[in-house]
Amino acid sequence: MESNEILISGAGIAGPALAYWLRRAGFAVAIVERAPAPRPGGQTVDLRGAGRTVIERMGLMDRARAESVDQRGLALVDAAGRVTARLPADSFGGEGIVSEIEILRGDLARILYEATLPGTAYLFDDTVTGIDQDADGVTVTFEKAAPRRFALVVGADGPHSVVRALVFGPESAFVHPIGLYTAWFTATGETDLDGWYLMHNAPGGLVASARPGRVPGEIKAGLSFRSPPLCVDRRDVAAQQRILAERFAGVGWETPRLLRAMRTAPDFFFDAMGQVRLKSWSRGRVALLGDAGHCATPLTGLGTSLALVGAYVLAGELGAARGDHRAAFARYDEVMRPYVRQAQALPPGGAAGFAPLGRLGIGLRNLSVRQMTRRPLRTLLGAQFAKAGNIALPSYDATATSV
Repeated sequence: MESNEILISGAGIAGPALAYWLRRAGFAVAIVERAPAPRPGGQTVDLRGAGRTVIERMGLMDRARAESVDQRGLALVDAAGRVTARLPADSFGGEGIVSEIEILRGDLARILYEATLPGTAYLFDDTVTGIDQDADGVTVTFEKAAPRRFALVVGADGPHSVVRALVFGPESAFVHPIGLYTAWFTATGETDLDGWYLMHNAPGGLVASARPGRVPGEIKAGLSFRSPPLCVDRRDVAAQQRILAERFAGVGWETPRLLRAMRTAPDFFFDAMGQVRLKSWSRGRVALLGDAGHCATPLTGLGTSLALVGAYVLAGELGAARGDHRAAFARYDEVMRPYVRQAQALPPGGAAGFAPLGRLGIGLRNLSVRQMTRRPLRTLLGAQFAKAGNIALPSYDATATSV
C-alpha cells in the first residue's frame, strides 16, 4: 500500500502550522528540519489580521499573548540618540508598523511545534536531497535518513527553499531582490530602549535598529543597507560581518556597540531581502508554502500572516478535497493568490522609503512618520496595514481524510 503521509520540509512557522491543521483533517504528517532542534530566539514577528485569526482558531492566542514582547512603538533617532519621530503601538488600531502583538519568531515556532505533538513525526538535523514523483506518490531521499515514500511533499523551508530548487528550478528564477541586505542578531548591554523599537538612518542607505527582547537586558538588533547584489556566501559569517563593519564604520547612535555585539552574537543571520514569485505554487504532488512560495519581505510585516493563513488554507483544501491534491492545490492558489498579491505590494517608497540614501530623504522619512496618524498619510498607511486582514477565511470541517 502506498504511503498516505505528507512530508513538510521546514519546522519554522509555516511548517508546524500546516502540520497542526493537516492532523486535524486526518492526515499523517512528518516534518524534516535542517536545524538540530526548533530554532530559539530570532527577531519579533507580528500577529495581525487574518494571521491572528488563525492563531485564535488554533486555540493558541492566550499562549501567544503570554509570550509576546512588550513594545511601546517605533521611534526614529538621530546620531546623538535624540528622538525625531514616534509611532505608538496602538496607532492604526494596534495594526501599525509595530503591532499590538509582537512575539519572537522562535517563541511562536515553539508554540506551534508543541501544538503538533505527539501526532507529528519530526526528523531534525536532516534535509531533503532528492524528490522523485510518480502517479502514486513521491520518493524522497534525505541527507542522512533512508529514502521514504510520501503521498505529498510541501516545501515550507523559506526563501532559499531546497524543495523549490529540486522541483521548480533554480532560485534565481523566482527570488527577486529589492536592493536591501539585513543582518539580525541578539545583543545585550546598556542601551536604554525604554520599551521602544529604535531606528537610526544614516546617509548611504544605512539603517541600525534595536528593539526589546522578551527578557530584561535583551536587545534584538538589526543592521540594513541598500546595495545591488553582492557576491557573498550565505554560510560565510566572517565575510558578512566584515561587509557590515565596513558599511557602518563611523555611523553614530549605538551603532558601534551593535557592531561589537554582532561579533559574538549566537544567532547572527545575514541575507538579502527579496520577494519570491511563482505562477503556480504546486507541481505534481509537491506544493510550496510561506516564504518558499511567496515571500513578501519583512518590509511588509505580513510574512507571518501569509505563512499562517497559507497553512490553514492548504490543509483545509486538502481535507475538503478528500486528499485529491490536484483539486486542493488549485483551490489553495485560488484562495491565496489575491491575498499574496496585495501582501507583496511594498509600503510607499519600498527599500528607498525604509533606507533613504541622503540626508534630505532621511528628513522627509522622519517627517512622514510624524505625519502618519494624520491625513492623507493615515488613509494611505491604513490601507497598507489593513491588507493583513483582506481575506475571507473559509471554514473547514475537521474530518478524517485519505490520500
